[in-house]
Amino acid sequence: MNKVLMKGTEAAAEAAIKAGLKFYAGYPITPQNEIPEYFSKRLPEVGGVFIQAESEIAAINMVYGASACGFRAMTSSSSPGISLKQEAISYLAAAELPAVIINMMRGGPGLGNISGSQADYFQAVKGGGHGDYRMLVYAPFSVQELWDYTIFAFEKADEWRTPVMILGDGVIAQMMEPVIQKVPELRKIDKSQWALTGAKGRPSRFIRTLLMEEGELEKHNYKLQEKYKKWNEQEIQYKTYFIDDSDIAVVAFGSAARISLSAIRKLRQEGLKIGLIRPITLFPFPEEAIRQLAQDIETFIVVEFNAGQMIEDVRLAVNGVAEVKLYGRPGGSIVTAEDVYDAIIKITKFAKAQVI
Repeated sequence: MNKVLMKGTEAAAEAAIKAGLKFYAGYPITPQNEIPEYFSKRLPEVGGVFIQAESEIAAINMVYGASACGFRAMTSSSSPGISLKQEAISYLAAAELPAVIINMMRGGPGLGNISGSQADYFQAVKGGGHGDYRMLVYAPFSVQELWDYTIFAFEKADEWRTPVMILGDGVIAQMMEPVIQKVPELRKIDKSQWALTGAKGRPSRFIRTLLMEEGELEKHNYKLQEKYKKWNEQEIQYKTYFIDDSDIAVVAFGSAARISLSAIRKLRQEGLKIGLIRPITLFPFPEEAIRQLAQDIETFIVVEFNAGQMIEDVRLAVNGVAEVKLYGRPGGSIVTAEDVYDAIIKITKFAKAQVI
């Protein structure tokens, strides 16, 4: 299969169409604007609906309505816009409606800047809206993975009847790489038992999140928690690099992992026994994998482009068995492999041998 040079935003959009997307609603915000721009042309070509809503809040609620009718639906935005969508994301989770949400993170808090950042980790994995809900959260680190996991997200959204988030950033959104436009066989998910398709000839259905009868909400929450428990058993994904002989492990996701891997390769050439574990699912988090690594790893270095968020989950997994250090860059700045290399040298006090 031939490779096609694609920008991250365009790869995600075309992958969504290949996954059977039929409805998109969004509102412009940098650095993800090419996604709605792409859909405005392509979705009508494949019989889908594109709407530029009057606000982020309107957009996510339109997605709620389209999903409730059984259509594959999605929205996309960047950090401040995702914040505005949080209430309806909680509603989607409560109503058990499938949807895909792409967040190309930018620097914050507030309006911040338009550069790449990872400061929305807490918001994505801890449930940025209200209530005891979770989402599946995927963190691709290349344009190819952005293609692959966008398609995968639609499949998992339907399988589990849940909102799924693709957590990218301004780096992966704007970079261009060759992409193999592979499309796996899409599963046929039966939505006939819950989708609102018109009640002629059958009893009416309700999709709602207001549960007022005594004990009704608690029962529903127990049901949701059982689903999230199954995710921990079935849906965790991560990848390791150079771990087998390492004394030090970097933990990083998304673009931070991509940049860290370049620094790690250079450090290994210079004699440092260092590897990388890259969570692909941020929720569920690969806690057990990190716990097992902690039996042999002396020091974990968490590299993330924020003030330190994922490090909390790493510390919980390590549980005091090994040191956990942070290299965090919270400014929404462009971080290079040389920056990560220098930080690891400083943290580990490693100095390559002088050749005489």
